[in-house]
Amino acid sequence: MSLSRILTNICSDHLAESREFYIALLGFEVNYDSDWYVQLRCPTNAEIEFGIIQRDHELVPERYRSAPTGMYVTFVVDDVDAVYEQAKAMHLSIVQEPKNEFYGQRRFLTVDPNGCLLDICSPWSDAER
Repeated sequence: MSLSRILTNICSDHLAESREFYIALLGFEVNYDSDWYVQLRCPTNAEIEFGIIQRDHELVPERYRSAPTGMYVTFVVDDVDAVYEQAKAMHLSIVQEPKNEFYGQRRFLTVDPNGCLLDICSPWSDAER
């Protein structure tokens, strides 16, 4: 078996707001947009895609329609501090300020309109301390 694609989809009660959130914070472009599903893609790498599906849509089994818990989505970006400044400008709830972590990533944590925890990070080296 071989995989040809992996696409992360999150469920949303706020589809339009979520679309605009990811466009504003991370610079995604809309690849597909409907009243029940939005697919976003990175403008510099079309293979990086992110989907948002209406939580109560018939394609989402009823037992999986609850708000997210026990998981988070990580976005690796070129400049975590620039994205952090954008998050502050958007008045987002910051769960954790930018911090250099022991495993070589500088990250901050925020929450999207659906309550999904987001880990926004960039690699860093000991020379950057």
